[in-house]
Amino acid sequence: MERRRSRAVRVGELALGGENPVVIQSMTNTATSDIAATVRQIRDLQAAGCELVRVAVPDMDSARAIAAIKHEVSLPIAADIHYDPELALAALRAGADKLRLNPGNIRDPKAIREIAARAAERGVPIRVGVNAGSLDARFLKGGKATPEGMVEAALWEISLLEKAGFHDIVVSLKAAEVELTVEANRLLAREGNWPLHLGITEPGPDLEGIVKSAVGIGILLSEGIGDTIRVSLPGDPVREVEVAWEILKALGLRERGPSFVVCPTCGRTGIDIPGIAAEVKRRLSTLKTPLKIAIMGCPVNGLVEVKRADYGILGGRGFGTVYAHGKVAKPRVREEDLVDELIGLIFAEQEGSSP
Repeated sequence: MERRRSRAVRVGELALGGENPVVIQSMTNTATSDIAATVRQIRDLQAAGCELVRVAVPDMDSARAIAAIKHEVSLPIAADIHYDPELALAALRAGADKLRLNPGNIRDPKAIREIAARAAERGVPIRVGVNAGSLDARFLKGGKATPEGMVEAALWEISLLEKAGFHDIVVSLKAAEVELTVEANRLLAREGNWPLHLGITEPGPDLEGIVKSAVGIGILLSEGIGDTIRVSLPGDPVREVEVAWEILKALGLRERGPSFVVCPTCGRTGIDIPGIAAEVKRRLSTLKTPLKIAIMGCPVNGLVEVKRADYGILGGRGFGTVYAHGKVAKPRVREEDLVDELIGLIFAEQEGSSP
């Protein structure tokens, strides 16, 4: 997959854009001023594979808290700023590694130039974060957000920053609608080489949010557009990171931990494929090594899939065969023992791992 060539920027020690891998990020939902809670959540996100974390900065206490948070975590911290330019300056003083500014509610050119000057002094990039839901009225078309209007809003703030000599810019164009988000990003990708942050904002709860995020982000990534992604979901943000990884793995852009090929089941199936697959996935959840694992219910496609995978189970009636590296490793294993046999084999072969 050929990726769009973008400029590289640094966020703390993290390289974003250019030829670097697509970065996975998330956002805490704790009160940032609650330092202990925010640190706990950032550590949970990092353990799940998050590489950049954004924190809300609605007030000065939150801005100042960034300094203490950074003493406790190693992930780069992005400060999410709305309405008040002074919060951006305070976040920079506290050591934020990146700023997100919303051109829909921070509109004073003088204030934006001041933020750019202070960010440049510290080597801190700025994300121009346009959301359809907070688009400045100047850029609405017939009272509505459009792809063209969202791009115009981004270009307006980009122009202010670049005229001030600031070029470490990341841009995002997000909406709750997949089509609007996709078309806006396609248009912006033609306008310049800024690194692009992808996401569907407010996509909905649970399955709806996951599907819309995967479709919208996946379309753009498949076209080579996008340098960092955030899957926006209500609830525990660790779920955002899990879904983000699955999107990137599905497109062959990143690898981390097992990927699964699982039979959808039909009347030929003689073992509990859903239960076995769920238990294998649970017991391998801490494994970071990229592996392909096939859990198949019958020989129709199963014989080929287990041989293509690193490890696999091919089911019969009440029993199954465990495969490793395309070959039979354990024949005719009772159904109730299949998971233990497969997991034991995998961990035995992974140095430094244990089930």
